[in-house]
Amino acid sequence: MGILYLVATPIGNLEDISARALRILREVQLVAAEDTRHTRKLLAHFDIHTPLTSYHQHSQPTKLEQILLSLQQGDVALVSDAGTPALNDPGYELVCAALDRGFQVSTIPGPCAPIAALVVSGLPTDQFTYFGYLPHKASQRRRLLREISEDPQTLIFLETPHRLRAALGDIQDVLGDRQIAIARELTKLHEEVFRGRISAAQTHFTSKEPLGEFTLVIAGRVVGTEPWPEEKLNRALTEHLTRGESSSQIAASLAAESGWSRRVIYQLIHETRRTTEE
Repeated sequence: MGILYLVATPIGNLEDISARALRILREVQLVAAEDTRHTRKLLAHFDIHTPLTSYHQHSQPTKLEQILLSLQQGDVALVSDAGTPALNDPGYELVCAALDRGFQVSTIPGPCAPIAALVVSGLPTDQFTYFGYLPHKASQRRRLLREISEDPQTLIFLETPHRLRAALGDIQDVLGDRQIAIARELTKLHEEVFRGRISAAQTHFTSKEPLGEFTLVIAGRVVGTEPWPEEKLNRALTEHLTRGESSSQIAASLAAESGWSRRVIYQLIHETRRTTEE
């Protein structure tokens, strides 16, 4: 029986592929690739001529069975377009199926965009949660953000360029104006890592058209600190109101920074606005 190898490939710079990964790609009898056109270029660059087959989210169940049949004859390598396979691709299903059939599954570690972005973010790395891509629909996106708004660990998401601005708006509304690192084109010629507040990130990516795939690393909720004095909270509340921000924006931002609950902040907003109108 063969071994299913999960082979990490470069996320940009071809020099990041490991010597072991190259050896495995040469020695296996078959490479299952998310996009054979993309992987064929990678193999050609390193003069590797192993047979290729496609395996992606639109593959028929029969393709999975074909790969499992190949594993009965010898080793198979699974690769994604870039980075570590089985993250945000159907490789997970193949891994589960291979394990169920009794095949050995082995990893050839290497490049991984979420981890690469995390370690350069400047945010805590001791505890983090990776969520993959944010939901496409705004309502679902905001619901997820509300569910994790109290989590203290660093949060990691992927996002596409055409949804980045809308996502940043929802993130600030729900999570508050936290610290964020936004990485794009990691390991490539035009690598960029933005670090700062979410509000500053919105300004940054409004002034320039977002290009490339983005990894968002967001600070978790700060816990265990003393709440602000009420006087400081009121001053900050007045500043936010003066800027014309919505109640949800103010409550999310101040709850993340001040240590006061959103419920109390909403009450203060209501009382302040009522007093102003009288």
